[in-house]
Amino acid sequence: MSPPDKTAPGGKFSLGAIERFLMAASMGVLCLLTMANVLVRYFTDISFAFTEEISVALLVVMTLVGASHAFASNHHIAITFFVDRWPAIKPLAHRLAMLCSLVMFGLLAWYGVLMAWDDYSFEVTSPSLGVPQWWYTVWLPVLSMLIVLRLVALLLRRAK
Repeated sequence: MSPPDKTAPGGKFSLGAIERFLMAASMGVLCLLTMANVLVRYFTDISFAFTEEISVALLVVMTLVGASHAFASNHHIAITFFVDRWPAIKPLAHRLAMLCSLVMFGLLAWYGVLMAWDDYSFEVTSPSLGVPQWWYTVWLPVLSMLIVLRLVALLLRRAK
């Protein structure tokens, strides 16, 4: 059993637990789709082309949910060359990195909304399955906003 999420109190139904479940579920479905594609291709010489479309969407979801969880649990990639040499700048560098991340994911959310709206308004369909493309693109702004909310919460918590 994994230790409880220290960043999100509230027991086993914390946001961190939900994020871990979504990451694991995305990876599980991705593995099953890939294995099914390999088996079908091996035994029948036919490819499940639609699995690539679903796999890309799952990878985007897994990456953004993972980024949100990494920010909240302080497990994101950090380049600490200057901070290790000048420890006095660590709080400033940390706040600057958080603010830059906040701006970047805010822009990603904004442009993701525009992209999803274009897909919806122009009735764009996906290449393989022919479903509305916005079913896939709507997750980019939604999950980017989750990251923005996580970053704002972290900045407010550390400002106290």
